[in-house]
Amino acid sequence: MTSYLCAIGTATPPHRIPQPQIATFMAEGLQLDADDTRKLRALYRVTGIAQRHSVLADYGRANGDFDFFPNTPDLEPFPTVGQRMGAYRQYALPLSVEAVQNCLQQLPEVQLADITHLITVSCTGMYAPGLDIELVEKLGLSSSIRRTCVNFMGCYAAFNALKLAQAFCLADPKAKVLLVCTELCTIHFQKNKEEDHLVSNALFGDGSAAALVQAQPTQSGYSLSLEAFHCELEPDGRADMAWHINDFGFEMTLSSYVPRMIQKGIRQLTEGLLRKLPVKLQDIHAFAIHPGGRKILETIEQELGMSKHDNRFAYQVLRDYGNMSSATVLFVLRELLASLTPAEAGAPVLSFAFGPGLTLEAMLLQVHLA
Repeated sequence: MTSYLCAIGTATPPHRIPQPQIATFMAEGLQLDADDTRKLRALYRVTGIAQRHSVLADYGRANGDFDFFPNTPDLEPFPTVGQRMGAYRQYALPLSVEAVQNCLQQLPEVQLADITHLITVSCTGMYAPGLDIELVEKLGLSSSIRRTCVNFMGCYAAFNALKLAQAFCLADPKAKVLLVCTELCTIHFQKNKEEDHLVSNALFGDGSAAALVQAQPTQSGYSLSLEAFHCELEPDGRADMAWHINDFGFEMTLSSYVPRMIQKGIRQLTEGLLRKLPVKLQDIHAFAIHPGGRKILETIEQELGMSKHDNRFAYQVLRDYGNMSSATVLFVLRELLASLTPAEAGAPVLSFAFGPGLTLEAMLLQVHLA
């Protein structure tokens, strides 16, 4: 028995801001001198990101017109955790609802009343009663729906949600599992000039992705069967990718050593996954890799003998949205699903995501054509 990823819907906030414009906001907010501003702009240019979306309009405005950040030269008093969580509560629900509606409109045979399980995923905001209960109320889901929250796991958390969804479907063939990954990364801008913080501020955007997993494939079109999962830890990278709650928001540590840690572990991760399966790496030509950053994608290509064309969906999502933490890999899988042709029925798909720990997650899927 297996389960099927049958549809993926996505949503982004209305504020789509070009990367150079965000660089201007950051340079002014950090009060950088001319030389450091030039270096910051160079960093933003090499990210491979053209634009990002934010629930905050301020990143595209001039100081004096801000709604969220103070209209002072140094952005003081800097927003507190409470203010940032207030923004999360304001914006997370409507963005999540839009992603769910985008997902379910692809499956006319599935009604809201049919959904048996709801999994919400986020590492950028928490409250209770939370997003899960608000989604039940807003969408009109059953009050007895089985709810699970996957919180604060970072960029790889969608894999854990998919593992849960698969377990629910294997336990109950009638299960229909809705999972919703919503991340508002940009509400956590940190006013810090250390390199790790400059890199984090250059990469992350806001977005939501919803997916429907069930024990049967879709009645028409394509779905992806969840064939296998494998996880590895690289404890040497604990300090290189981390996520902490501090006085002025959630603070991301993203070291330049992360690609080196992934280089060290990616082949072992891949071999650990495929060892269980009648599939070899050379048989795989479809990939859905979490674009944690351009250097991470290039490192994986070098280690696994992939081309940039093989990795095109990850680069496309990175360019158009940046890194949206847990939602990002579902954006990549959606692009892959949209590109499929009948000739690819039965083809294996290899997917990766990475996060604090350092955690490396791998998943093998297979294309199914109804």
